[in-house]
Amino acid sequence: MRSKNIHPYIKLLCLASLLWMTSGCSGFHRAWKAEQSKATTYAKEALTGAWEGTWLSDVNGHHGRLRALITENSDGTYHAWYHAKYKRILSFSYSVDMEAQDIPAGHAFNGKANLGKLAGGVYAYEGFATNGIYNATYDSKYDHGVFKMERPSADE
Repeated sequence: MRSKNIHPYIKLLCLASLLWMTSGCSGFHRAWKAEQSKATTYAKEALTGAWEGTWLSDVNGHHGRLRALITENSDGTYHAWYHAKYKRILSFSYSVDMEAQDIPAGHAFNGKANLGKLAGGVYAYEGFATNGIYNATYDSKYDHGVFKMERPSADE
């Protein structure tokens, strides 16, 4: 009869999965701190830089803290690196490449990212950033909702 102890390979797999899921978070936090110090220098119409606020699912009401770091790629598209929290203990980082168009005092943007089958598959994003306010919607096969962010304070 097999003991009730967890097999060593299962333990190793769980540990490796945990390290993989959290490794992106520490990189995000380092980059966030570096970019946050520049928060007061952003032009009001800029899309690039640090953003923070919340996400809210319109499907199930789940919500949490959301941060983003946005950079401009050499081809004029943008790269958004999001870090979302749920119930203060679960967190997830992911990236989205976006196209943006100039609008008065800001940018309208859209993009798609495949977050994997376990995270809900392909998510589509669209929204605008203007006058230091970032509003977007997200939509996937199983969920849709909103992102609401603004520029962080430099001394947080």
